[in-house]
Amino acid sequence: MPVKIRLARGGRKKRPFYRIVVAHSEAPRDGRFIEKIGTYNPLPEKAQVAIDKDRLDYWLQQGAKPTDTVKSLIGKQRD
Repeated sequence: MPVKIRLARGGRKKRPFYRIVVAHSEAPRDGRFIEKIGTYNPLPEKAQVAIDKDRLDYWLQQGAKPTDTVKSLIGKQRD
């Protein structure tokens, strides 16, 4: 079963907060996941991104595919 690195939404209405998770591709967006590897908060003027680089590298080596949004967040954090 393919594994993806994607966002899982949290927070309340109109106050989003996202966890960056590793999950099976068929699992629901906010459902079960394998591991939480980071967070993303889009609300501050400069969005806050925190990703555990060691775990990210591990999952990428295992063949996990990041979504387009997560790819852009990874690029922002490495800058």
